[in-house]
Amino acid sequence: MPPLLSRTGGRRYVLDANALIGFFEDRDVTAGKIERLVNEALRQGSPLLMSAVNWGEVFYTAWRRHGESAAREVEGRLLELPIAVVEVDRQRASRAGALKQRHNLGYADAFAAELAIERGAWLVTVDPEFSKVGKVISLYSLPRYQK
Repeated sequence: MPPLLSRTGGRRYVLDANALIGFFEDRDVTAGKIERLVNEALRQGSPLLMSAVNWGEVFYTAWRRHGESAAREVEGRLLELPIAVVEVDRQRASRAGALKQRHNLGYADAFAAELAIERGAWLVTVDPEFSKVGKVISLYSLPRYQK
């Protein structure tokens, strides 16, 4: 497995959609932790990572919960963050599909897990379901949101 450090020496992080949703909805602990990761990424000049599938999930969720205008605003705010969006090709999609099948993950979750494993990064998430993947993935767990 690749090291959990970026080329600048800091830890690497992959954002699951729920981490950014919590950030944009200003959920207490989640927003603060994501803000610290953003600041760390800016200081180190090493962006946070996110699958294009999870980017779409953040956009879709904002639209579903708050309407199209809010989703477009979230999209604009996403573009201002130090996030490198990783495209999906056939190989990545196949690896994510295999993770979904082997570990019974949600479809978009499988892309976040695949990217974290492939890049040797910590997966930043609220979702405890990623623990099913086992020791091949390092989790940076955020508190679950209580409505």
